Amino acid sequence: MKTPSPIPVSGPWITQREIDYVTDAVKTAWYGDAGVYNQRFEQAFADYLSVRYAVSLPSCTSAIHLSLAALGIGPGDEVIVPECTWIASAAPITYTGATTVFADIDPGTWCLCPDSFAACLTPRTRAVIPVDLYGNVADYQRIGEIARRHGVAVIEDAAEAIGAEFHGRRAGSMGDTGVFSFHGSKTLTTGEGGMLVTDREDLYRRVLQLRDHGRKPGDKFFFNSEVGFKYKMTALQAALGLAQLERIDELITRKREIFDWYRARLAAVPGITLNHEAPGTRSGYWMITVILAPELGWRKEPLQEALARVGIDCRPFFHPLSSIPAYAETAPAIGARERNVNAYRVSPWGLNLPSALNLTEAQVDHVCTVLLELLKQPPVTV
Repeated sequence: MKTPSPIPVSGPWITQREIDYVTDAVKTAWYGDAGVYNQRFEQAFADYLSVRYAVSLPSCTSAIHLSLAALGIGPGDEVIVPECTWIASAAPITYTGATTVFADIDPGTWCLCPDSFAACLTPRTRAVIPVDLYGNVADYQRIGEIARRHGVAVIEDAAEAIGAEFHGRRAGSMGDTGVFSFHGSKTLTTGEGGMLVTDREDLYRRVLQLRDHGRKPGDKFFFNSEVGFKYKMTALQAALGLAQLERIDELITRKREIFDWYRARLAAVPGITLNHEAPGTRSGYWMITVILAPELGWRKEPLQEALARVGIDCRPFFHPLSSIPAYAETAPAIGARERNVNAYRVSPWGLNLPSALNLTEAQVDHVCTVLLELLKQPPVTV
């Protein structure tokens, strides 16, 4: 059952185009041309999403932080996030001093449940951060209607969903701001990096000032108007990102092809649920994910360990945020654990399978063969 070399859970697809762009940036992106690649990347990204503004940043976390700060969110305010996501979706709320409120997920899409979002609203709610989990997209029609009715800002966390679509609109373009990650694991990568996009000029201008230590664009040198942040992307990262963006259709096509390989082998297997693509949506399939029926007995941790022993790298489905030590003892988390039944029902049984862009169909076939053989065996408990 052993494979010749480890099969990675994630990883990029780099070509000569990326190498050439980064090499050129190393040679030329200095002095008066220091910002050229950043400007090209930002404009191309805005064009791809059909939005007015894009701001390149060092991470998606910084993009969420800047979104909250530009909206004036702080102590006394509440911001709603879905239970199942990486902590980076929620941590910036703490940075601002606001309170994090955990909402349940939709059992099909694993994204924010609109009904739970509505139930979590209070007079203190200022924003919601829907997360486009694993390349899928949330129900932005319903979420947007609820948010507008209650005067709540929407920060669309599309960190994992470049190339996904909701009724013809690209992921990241449906909130007051949209935020992206270009971590090395993502479909489009700059190694580390992020982007904030918006159609709102007021937020764009505010973000530009906040990300540059509180200095107004074009203002006097070293004459800062306020204390801000140091959130900028390097030219080398922007050059890599631009090259990747020029290949985005090719990257998304490969992701969807990898999912199709898994679907052909696993979709009809009783007790296995794969990523769901709702009508009118198009997933970017960043992570191919299986949810196992509880009656199979295999929880995510022992299954991940069993696959790792034969050289297959996987990731556990995100733990509910209200269950992890960073939040578990907070008052909002204690209440959420009783309320958010979908998150606690799905998470223990979910695993992200190898989804790297350099996977071959033979490797996917091997992963599926090993997985199905394991599921025939008595489950290991931890």
